[in-house]
Amino acid sequence: MSDAPSNPSRTDAGSRPSPELFSWEFATDPYPAYAWLREHAPVHRTQLPSGVEAWLVTRYGDARQALADARLSKNPAHHAEPAHAKGKTGIPGERKAELMTHLLNIDPPDHTRLRRLVAKAFTPRRVAAFAPRVQELTDQLIDSFAAKGEADLIHEFAFPLPIYAICDLLGVPSEDQDDFRDWAGMMIRHGGGPRGGVARSVKKMRSYLAELIHRKREDLGDDLISGLIRASDHGEHLTENEAAAMAFILLFAGFETTVNLIGNGVFALLNHPEQRERLQSSLAAGERGLLESGVEELLRYDGPVELATWRFATEELDIGGRRIAAGDPVLVVLASADRDPERFPRPNVLDLSRRDNQHLGYGHGIHYCLGAPLARLEGQTAIATLLRRLPDLHLAVDSADLRWRGGLIMRGLRSLPVEFTSRNI
Repeated sequence: MSDAPSNPSRTDAGSRPSPELFSWEFATDPYPAYAWLREHAPVHRTQLPSGVEAWLVTRYGDARQALADARLSKNPAHHAEPAHAKGKTGIPGERKAELMTHLLNIDPPDHTRLRRLVAKAFTPRRVAAFAPRVQELTDQLIDSFAAKGEADLIHEFAFPLPIYAICDLLGVPSEDQDDFRDWAGMMIRHGGGPRGGVARSVKKMRSYLAELIHRKREDLGDDLISGLIRASDHGEHLTENEAAAMAFILLFAGFETTVNLIGNGVFALLNHPEQRERLQSSLAAGERGLLESGVEELLRYDGPVELATWRFATEELDIGGRRIAAGDPVLVVLASADRDPERFPRPNVLDLSRRDNQHLGYGHGIHYCLGAPLARLEGQTAIATLLRRLPDLHLAVDSADLRWRGGLIMRGLRSLPVEFTSRNI
């Protein structure tokens, strides 16, 4: 690494100290710190809680450029430090579980080949056809707590919905889906904490997926894993390791982002009653336009992915006037870029009707999230159904009492207690 890492007492702009990053207070509301970085140190090198030193890219223009820069590799082999071997970057346990060959860890030409193969199985038509099942799951979950008059919307709604949805889509038998819920729950609970529990869950998922893929080769169905097995490109098929890695990352990325989209989105609406009332009125009138633009605004305003996943400089390069050494890790701060006043007028204002909203919530460039259409479908369905069925939904605690999960990449609430008029099913 070039230069020494920053700490809270160092400055990047005159005598003003840089804000403390990655504390519990920061996790609650990182946006003032990101505003400071955008103004004074838009490309900022810091030491992460894991001990790894990395560059944070905070302005929209720099972020968009970095996300599409081929000199920033997704392959951890380009990291100048041996931190990845120690489990300090990437998903805990994925290397030992032989799950590295997925789209978040590889570059072209392998990325191009695998993405094309996966795209043949994970088509917009498949996602659109899945809409009735997402609605059915949404209603079933609300049915399970509607009569109580209270619920924790994270644990009883936002968390199980995408887990059961992605399991159905992948073709995980219903009798095995609670295992996946338990493994995913371990990942959620240990975000930002001990990584051993996450690694054990990853290993269990890997073993299960390998067995499931083997079974499905003998009896292909209409599910996504069967589609991955069938997918071919000029006679090339996904290897079993590649299929397992792709199924794993679709599951891993496909549930936590949606948990946070729903949780953060509902929380934002409850804190902005005028916007929530606008959306309820629009839905009552049978309109979907405000719902669609509204979910995009919720993704921009307080999205589920705070920092884009790891990138590593393959050569010396400049970002925002700072010199990045070959091998340096770069983390693009999507949450900061999407509040950049140079790109978004009144960026700290939630406006569900915002039209010019090219946010970076699902990335940009060749690594743009493949599962974004499914996450949007689930987010729109969940939020619209909650507002329709529980119209007087409100927080059961003070906003200041809520706690956010620690962690580097994702941003989400630990719980979201709400109350509402109880309704018999």
